[in-house]
Amino acid sequence: MKISHPLGSTAVALALGISGAGSASAQSADILGAISAGRVVAISDGDFVAGTYGSSILAPKEAGYRDMLTVLSIADGRVSKSTLPISNSVTAAPEVLALAPDGHTAFVTERLGEGPEGGTTVRDLPPGNRLFAVDLSDFADLRLVDTIEIGTHPEALAVSPDGQYIAVVSNTAEASLLQIVEFTGGRFGKISRTDLAGLGITGSAEAPRGGVTATNVHWHPSGRFLAVNINTQDRVAFFEFSDGESGPALQPWGNVVDVGRDPFVGRFTPDGRHYLTSNWGRDFSATTLDGRIPTTPSTMSVIRFADPDAGEARHEHLMAVETGNSAEGMAVSPDGRFVATINMRATAFPPGSPRHQREATVSLLTFDAQTGRLEKAGDHPFEGVLPEGGTFDLTGDHLLATVFEGHPGAGPDAGAGLEIFRVLKGEAPSLERIGRVALPHGVHHVVLSR
Repeated sequence: MKISHPLGSTAVALALGISGAGSASAQSADILGAISAGRVVAISDGDFVAGTYGSSILAPKEAGYRDMLTVLSIADGRVSKSTLPISNSVTAAPEVLALAPDGHTAFVTERLGEGPEGGTTVRDLPPGNRLFAVDLSDFADLRLVDTIEIGTHPEALAVSPDGQYIAVVSNTAEASLLQIVEFTGGRFGKISRTDLAGLGITGSAEAPRGGVTATNVHWHPSGRFLAVNINTQDRVAFFEFSDGESGPALQPWGNVVDVGRDPFVGRFTPDGRHYLTSNWGRDFSATTLDGRIPTTPSTMSVIRFADPDAGEARHEHLMAVETGNSAEGMAVSPDGRFVATINMRATAFPPGSPRHQREATVSLLTFDAQTGRLEKAGDHPFEGVLPEGGTFDLTGDHLLATVFEGHPGAGPDAGAGLEIFRVLKGEAPSLERIGRVALPHGVHHVVLSR
């Protein structure tokens, strides 16, 4: 059920979110012309509105929403848009979209499938179990070129640095799976499935999989290692990857690292020396949105990754720093100097709730690759409901953050889309808002390439 999304269940519906989603006028996508990228790719979930978390009622069919992949092509300061319907789900972490290293293929997975004809509630949505490859090479003719079935309820994916493997974590009823899918010649190949329990990641809780839930997977820049976030156990595990004659193989590498509560997503730094994890901080024992969503800020942990040439791998948790309330997505600049978290704050609560807030924030942080020191530079507010994913551009001069939908009655430049910031890199780094590019309702992640 979609209610098992990280927001969990809520006591009050927010069905009014539909009206806000479509009320904003479309700001020209040409404001993207200043960023460093040739292609911006985003995914939108057409089944959910913000109120679905409380009411279990899907978006009405008359609203015309669809699960959608949107590609914005940037050339000579001008932006062109192309779209392709592709199943995806906001109930996962934002990490369900990634690009091949050459930027010519987009990979998408679905935690839940699209609603069937006549479906009206989250119970009508089938479990997702597919990984998609979309050819982006011809902007005027986006094509779904391959699909492969994987474990149900995939939560996140990542593409290896050489583009030959897609790693996916799925949380089935029986196991948390780390899956490696081969991708060559524009097609999926063999798939290997490893139960994390067989790699030492187990739990004893009276819950599915013993309480183990994997919500993030990320490749080390060398392609030799993988990190997996186990958010229900507040820890991160690392594995060594090899590809021999018998196919891909995984084995534990170094110690499992305890971090802050609910490490939902994470990233290796560009130099591979550290792993950063954004710890949302939810209370999974709570049965209401008010109980589950914390009132205190999320945190970010810094892990010093063990020397790959060391005889005995030992990772070290260096520090943690507060970010913003309900940080879901995160981004690291290409040079590793800046980190950002996309903070939903209390935008998930309906109007009339004492916790309701109209503004989300982006937290900007600075990172010292030599010392591993992370410092918060500041929070930058913007209006919108359930922002989740984000990315820096190729030079780190701009930051893009997704906005799922607008508030009821929201005016121009306040609906679903991409919030664009300029990164000011002086002695006191900050973000300067440029504007918002309107995108289909339900946008929840964004990536880009040359």
